[in-house]
Formats: sequence, structure tokens, C-alpha cells
Amino acid sequence: MRWNRTLTVVNCHAEGEVGNVVTGGVFDVPGATMFDKMMHLEEVRDDLRRICIFEPRGSANQTVNFLLPATDPRAQMGYVIAESTEYPAMSGSNTMCVATVLLETGILPMVEPVTELVLEAPAGLIHLRCACANGKVTKVEFTNQPAFANHLDRTIEVEGVGSLSVDVGYGGMTYVIVEAEKLGFRITPDEARELCELGQVIKAAAAAQLPSPHPLNPLIKGITMTEFVGPLSRENGVLKSRNTVIVSPGRCDRSPCGTGTSARLAVMHAKGLIDVGETFLHESIIGSVFESRIDSVTRLGDVPAVVPVVAGQAWITAISQVGVDPTDRFQTGFTLADTWCEAVDDKLIKSRAGS
Repeated sequence: MRWNRTLTVVNCHAEGEVGNVVTGGVFDVPGATMFDKMMHLEEVRDDLRRICIFEPRGSANQTVNFLLPATDPRAQMGYVIAESTEYPAMSGSNTMCVATVLLETGILPMVEPVTELVLEAPAGLIHLRCACANGKVTKVEFTNQPAFANHLDRTIEVEGVGSLSVDVGYGGMTYVIVEAEKLGFRITPDEARELCELGQVIKAAAAAQLPSPHPLNPLIKGITMTEFVGPLSRENGVLKSRNTVIVSPGRCDRSPCGTGTSARLAVMHAKGLIDVGETFLHESIIGSVFESRIDSVTRLGDVPAVVPVVAGQAWITAISQVGVDPTDRFQTGFTLADTWCEAVDDKLIKSRAGS
């Protein structure tokens, strides 16, 4: 082989959502914080994301995580998350994958029955409690950075739909939250393509009509996700609901989505629908479940916020090496609208305008 770049990748999924972890080949990148490192990858080394996610080495349903040395001495490891069209500040399913890979491959020591970790995401420090048995991580529970509601019961105009009432919440990414039943959806697998197509239209309309800045970090992007939610129900005293998040350029998150769950918790709390400490079970379009709750309330500047806790499980599916041959005409990959909904080779959603 004549590869001029080699990456070691541990393939993993959390409740159905692929979150592969690069454990070798990317040693470190410049940056005083993990957010700075994320910005460096976005602006200078985006070839790494494209190699891992774009065809012919990747696919539309994948995300990837780059393990990096932590910049905060309180953290044992840092990581940057990369998706099809953006670098998010945080991802719950990817955090579960990262923790599982770190412990099950021996990068960090596993302690049974519970291993406590502190990881550094671009959003900040993430505290984790990993239940472990017989060398397997059986549950990953993480305390997220604060989540908050940007907009409640706002009306937007959507092409082909008309007026639509939505909420907007941040939980590590910013979501426009839509009641699926009002649009005739039950959030089932056979509705996935239609949900994706409409979700992209709603996302664009909401992003244009509802500016949603982060109160402390102007480089965190506004609305980049649509979250379709089902009705709330209470079974044996426990709140439950179904959801699906539409990930650009147009696919359903297979998991219940950790940051989407966090954003929904913030919106539910702002509407008086959930109390601190109350359990909320969030089900995905494929039936997998995250267990969540609000640990406490806080503020981000002048904005009321909640501290979410989300739990689920991840599984390693393969260990591979990804390489680039110098004669390969597709060294940084390509996308096609047949499976990607649109070709997104040059459509990265930038954190810094004009970058």
C-alpha cells in the first residue's frame, strides 16, 4: 500500500446512530480550548472530516469523532464531533460512542461497576457515569452543558405548509421543534423520507425567520436541526414521547438524539411541562430510547437554562483503518444527491461567517 494518510477508526453506534471514533492518525491540532480545536479542524483540516464521512470511505448516515488531548486539566480526554455538514459543539449519541470506545478499547481504564469520566467537548466539560460489567459499558449517563429555550410558540411561514407554530431550543445544537401530529406524521420508519424533505424546508425557514444566538458564544451556530416530536404521555408516572431529528442534508437521526433531548427538556421546562428531577423517556424513530431528566436550573447570562442528564448505550461494531492513496482522485471524497438528498461537497455550515 502507498497510503499517504492512515487513520485508525473504531466503528460504533449509540442506540442506532453511527458515531465512529478516530483513535489514531490525528495526534493534536492547535487551539487553547476544545472549541478552538474544533474551529481549526473546520477551517484548516476539514479534509479529515471529508475522508471519514464522504464517499467512498464513508456514507450519509455517519458521524465521526476525533480524539484529542484535553486542554482543561480536569478532563481525561477531549473530542471534536464532525457531521455531514457541520461541526457541532456537542452531541449526546457521539459522547456515548466516545466514552464506550475509550473504556472498551483500554484507552482509559475501566472500573466496574461504575467508571466516572470527565471529557472535554467543544461545548465544555461533560461529566459521565459509565455503568460497566464484564468489560462492557452497559450504560453511559452524561451531564450536558446547560440547555435553554430560544423561542416558544412562534409562528413561521413555511413554503408548502403555510403558517406553522414552532419552538426553538439549544441543547448543544440549536433545534426548531415541531409537533409532528399537526403535519400528519406519527414518526414511523416508513415516513422517514417525507420527514427529511419537509424537515429541511422547515429548518431553512426557521433559521431565516428566528435568529437564535447563543447568549455566551456567538460562534455557536443558530438553527441547524429540525426536531419532530410526538405527543407527551405519562405511563406509570413517567413522561414519554417519540421524536426524530433531521440531520442535514436530510436524514433521520437513528437515536433519540442527546442534544435534541436536552433542547426539548429546556423547552418543556419553560412551558411548565416537566419538573426538575422528573424522568423523561425519549424514543427514536426506530424505537430506541434515551432516559433523561433535568438535574438543576441555572442561567447563561440573562437566559434561564436547565442542566440536562441523558443516558443510553453504545456498541462497538468494527475496528478499521482508513487510508488515502496519493493516486486516488477522490482523496477527500464526494457526495451525491441520490443518498445525501443534495450534494454537499462544498456546503459546510461554517461557525465563523466568511471563513
